[in-house]
Amino acid sequence: MIRAVVIDVDDTLCLTEAACFDLENEVLALIGAAPMSRAAHLATWGQPLLEAMPLRSPGVDLAAFSAAYPAVLRAYVEDGRLDVVAGENLGALDALTAQGRALMLLTSRTETEVEHLLAPGHALTGRLAAVYHAGNMRHAKPDSRAFDELLAATGLEPRQCVYVGDSPGDAQAANGAGLRFVACMQSGVRRREDFAAYDVDAFIDAFPEVVEVVSRLEAPADGTAPASTPIGGDAPGPMRPARTRP
Repeated sequence: MIRAVVIDVDDTLCLTEAACFDLENEVLALIGAAPMSRAAHLATWGQPLLEAMPLRSPGVDLAAFSAAYPAVLRAYVEDGRLDVVAGENLGALDALTAQGRALMLLTSRTETEVEHLLAPGHALTGRLAAVYHAGNMRHAKPDSRAFDELLAATGLEPRQCVYVGDSPGDAQAANGAGLRFVACMQSGVRRREDFAAYDVDAFIDAFPEVVEVVSRLEAPADGTAPASTPIGGDAPGPMRPARTRP
């Protein structure tokens, strides 16, 4: 049984590339750095932010960028310009939970970039078993070791988990760790051909399709319905929320 659905944030749970392009250029303008082109942003989309910025804006002062970024990020979130989780996506999360699956986020974002998603009262509060990010992971995608902390904390086998992401780097990490992988194509940034080098268990055109796809992936070859076992029943270990570093 697929016991855990692990989900990327950017352009998977939320459509964010265009908003992040505007946000980052606003920060670059604040610190007097060269603006990036949309082509440069797309070419490096999916990389950890501070690794991508020198490619997006050559010569950028990363210390100055890091200092100015949080305030602009907060303003975008408060204005509803970034990280809006659509109602239908929340419904899909609830449907996955009703099927007995644990839900987790795994992203290359920093702790600063995810803290608003973990705040009390956020729509995701209470829906997630754990959140893994650059603050509590030793390795970042596309390194397959990005899943080390998740697998160790839950005691799950890789094939009991499916990762839902939008980039070839997501596929590479999931493949290397032995997880099943579902490619979300909703943003339109990627094409199916971009994943040709990787094993993709399914493509979805919109995130809510993940509910049906995950059920289909675990269906036995003979077409009989899989037995449903609630999370925590016979799992090798208990689900424990990921903790951020102090």
